[in-house]
Amino acid sequence: MVEIFKTNIENKKQAERILASLSATFPDLKVNVDLEDCDKILRVEGEAIVPDKVIDFVSVTGHHCEMLPE
Repeated sequence: MVEIFKTNIENKKQAERILASLSATFPDLKVNVDLEDCDKILRVEGEAIVPDKVIDFVSVTGHHCEMLPE
C-alpha cells in the first residue's frame, strides 16, 4: 500500500527531521519526501498505513499535511 501526501516541508533539514521521527514512530513504514515536487510530496509505503495518524504526526511538527486524491 502506498499513500501520497501534500506537505509544506521546505528544506532538507526539515525533511530529515520529520522522516527520522516518522520512521521511529512507525518503524514498519518506508517514508520519503520529494522536495523537488511543487507539492513537497511525502510518500508512505507499508502494509498498514493509517493516513490520519500520518497527517496528525506531521501536523504536530508544525507542518501542513494532506492526502492527495488518487
